[in-house]
Amino acid sequence: MKNVAALLTACALPLLAATPAHAGVSSSCGQYVCVMTAHHNRFVQDITVRTKDGLPGTLRAYWGNYHSSRVNAASHRWEVGREQAASKLVCGGLERDGRSIEDVCVTI
Repeated sequence: MKNVAALLTACALPLLAATPAHAGVSSSCGQYVCVMTAHHNRFVQDITVRTKDGLPGTLRAYWGNYHSSRVNAASHRWEVGREQAASKLVCGGLERDGRSIEDVCVTI
């Protein structure tokens, strides 16, 4: 039993050491759109924008100087270490029939 516990501890320690202290996933939802982001402090790794109602529309994601093209599903992933120092908001938006329906932002 001690060997199993020691083995589990040895396997878990590198995983804990690899996780930054301020790593997190933040999300915010409006009436039509949810925006989710994985980040380490201001280092954003992922932005995902989804509709809540599942109806067709054009989604976009933006953060600092990054603006996604308008697509049916907005998601973008960076290598860990991408930072835009002055950017505190990660946002997503929904357009339908050429009109902006909703923009939702997450503070990081």
